Amino acid sequence: MSNSYGRLFRITTFGESHGQAVGVIIDGCPAGLEIDIDFIQKELDRRKPGQSAIVTQRKEADKIQILSGIFEGKSTGSPIAMLVWNEDAKSKDYEHLANVFRPSHADYTYQAKYGIRDYRGGGRSSARETLARVAAGAVAKLFLRKLGIEIYAYTSQIGELVLQKPYKALDLNLVETNEVRCPDRALAEQMIAYIKEIRKQGDTIGGVVSCVCKNVPVGLGEPVFDKLHAELGKAMLSINAVKGFEYGSGFEGVKMRGSEHNDIFFKENDKIRTKTNFSGGIQGGISNGEDIYFRVAFKPVATLMQNQETINTQGESVEVMGKGRHDPCVVPRAVPIVEAMAAIVLMDFYLVHKALNFKNL
Repeated sequence: MSNSYGRLFRITTFGESHGQAVGVIIDGCPAGLEIDIDFIQKELDRRKPGQSAIVTQRKEADKIQILSGIFEGKSTGSPIAMLVWNEDAKSKDYEHLANVFRPSHADYTYQAKYGIRDYRGGGRSSARETLARVAAGAVAKLFLRKLGIEIYAYTSQIGELVLQKPYKALDLNLVETNEVRCPDRALAEQMIAYIKEIRKQGDTIGGVVSCVCKNVPVGLGEPVFDKLHAELGKAMLSINAVKGFEYGSGFEGVKMRGSEHNDIFFKENDKIRTKTNFSGGIQGGISNGEDIYFRVAFKPVATLMQNQETINTQGESVEVMGKGRHDPCVVPRAVPIVEAMAAIVLMDFYLVHKALNFKNL
């Protein structure tokens, strides 16, 4: 019931971390969209494991296979099925966890809910599922490109190392120039060194991914329950390890007075703009044409290369330590996942808006 997302642009993901494959079925992609397979692959390459010294060393090519829905390089309007085969799963690394509940994992809750769980890499609860989202998000990005909509995510915090500059003061073209995906080179070097040190200690660290969506037209989002920011929040909070979401001024906005926080309207070249953008590009749950920007907080990875106390399925106290290959910090690989989910949300809202025949798009 919970494996599908979206209304008109609807995705369904499938597969487990140590199963044969992970994939996605996209339903509702308009016919005639040019599908750049190389672009989809590049997006998957940004997320895949083993790409640097600060992420898991699991070696997966994550080579995308498109099974249906595309003919002569264009979408046909039928479901697009995409699949990636798992090639480097080492299930033996998880055999010692068959009867143990790892701290802060989904082991206990899956066992309690379903009466069965795939302990190999977390099964369906593994972040490997997110490659399916990135593949679907790449298709959404190709669609949004036609509208001039651009989405940029980047690492803005690792532990207590915080990028203080606002996104407008950054060169977002620098995001992919370093392995931590921070557009500030000096801070990126500090973050990389910090993650490496954390890894040596057998520990993990969390961080924040910031995202900005540019050239979003006015009118996306629905009043009351389907507000645009609410749906973005749901999409981001559905990503593994996410603990928080804020948009616009976020929690910092509570420190301001209304006279400071209000975004004053003005007219520029026959277009209504706001002098400031504490609203984060969304007012009343509907996009207002300004940049949409938000932050997503990721917790430290729960798998540690240290002994931890826990209990087993019999309720007995035991110690557990992670084995195999794990991310000391998920944030660098989460950047393309955040972009993908933002793209899926925006494309879905755009199609809904067009289907309702509103005039301004």
